[in-house]
Amino acid sequence: MSSGTVTAVSSNGEYSFTKPTRASIRLLAGLGVEGDVHAGVTVKHRSRVARDPSQPNLRQVHLIHEELFAEVGAAGFPVRPGDLGENITTGGMDLLGLPVGALLRIGDEAVVEVTGLRNPCLQIDGFQDGLLKQVVGRDEEGNLVRRAGIMSVVRAGGVVCPGDTIKVELPDGPHRPLGPV
Repeated sequence: MSSGTVTAVSSNGEYSFTKPTRASIRLLAGLGVEGDVHAGVTVKHRSRVARDPSQPNLRQVHLIHEELFAEVGAAGFPVRPGDLGENITTGGMDLLGLPVGALLRIGDEAVVEVTGLRNPCLQIDGFQDGLLKQVVGRDEEGNLVRRAGIMSVVRAGGVVCPGDTIKVELPDGPHRPLGPV
């Protein structure tokens, strides 16, 4: 079992690309982040609501690895926690390498289940022109690589704060690589 750390938490009760950092957030089982615009049983992201508002919300909690900020910062794109709309910023763990169904035990109580990759959109270029190409690219075989974090659903609620430990519990069965959700 691998582990990491929460380095920042963010939420926003209004639709906005960025989310202000907080001293803590509360995860609610089956819903997401208390008071966050993306919390709910069914989809809350505007593009997905427009297609089918009855879809299950597989994007209740968005996590990004802080190491991405250093990478894009070196390329001239300063990004801070919450800037890309994530709820939990992590350090010291390979979020993108996790399989579908991995459980992340955060702090003393909270548990989220990984559902897939964030599918970055053009709003990222609205935040900083050219940033989308930094978080979406191609590998050696020409396959699309998404690096803007992962999405999850809340299995057990609890308060999450910077400094909390994140413990990874891998699911039984074969490793199912993350795809966009």
